[in-house]
Amino acid sequence: MEEPAVDILIAEDDDVSRLLLKSVLEKLGHVVVAAADGSEAKAELGRRHFPLVISDWIMPGCDGLELCRIVRAAGHARYTYMMLLTAVGGRENFLAAMDAGVDDFLAKPLDREQLAARLRVAERILRLQSAVKTLEGLSPICSYCKQVRDDGDYWQQVDAYIGSRTDAVFSHSICPSCYEQHVRPQLDALGKRPPRGSEDAAA
Repeated sequence: MEEPAVDILIAEDDDVSRLLLKSVLEKLGHVVVAAADGSEAKAELGRRHFPLVISDWIMPGCDGLELCRIVRAAGHARYTYMMLLTAVGGRENFLAAMDAGVDDFLAKPLDREQLAARLRVAERILRLQSAVKTLEGLSPICSYCKQVRDDGDYWQQVDAYIGSRTDAVFSHSICPSCYEQHVRPQLDALGKRPPRGSEDAAA
């Protein structure tokens, strides 16, 4: 089964390295936006969400660690997997990168097979993150009265539940099936005809 394309932002100030990385990623089937430095990458991140960012560690202006801190501080609902390109070694440097929120590292010079393997890991993590978000978004709803249970184990009407979490405003009406099932029998039992236009409104 072919893996879906991933939107990838790359930040690399070396022209040759940037073009090579972009070419390899596109040949692997991904959609790539290339930034010439960290400042350009920061501007791109301000315009849209990227599931995956591959950044050089050492860049003028805004380096890879700062870029990663910006992504993490933004606190977006959708996760961004951060991969750092580096020729920098040392335990302390890697610990600092992990503290900044870096997910993975790629050694320079670029190894295509290693990149492909790392991308598979990134895609797997992103799918898991998406699945977790979907599960977190599921809310228990009563099969009979359709009330929703909130985080405090309190049952409330769907409109109240959604209204407390969004800016949505609800107006109440009666759907055609409920009109036939509930309203019409009551009106028939009372021997009353529905007000003019009410049946059309229900439809």
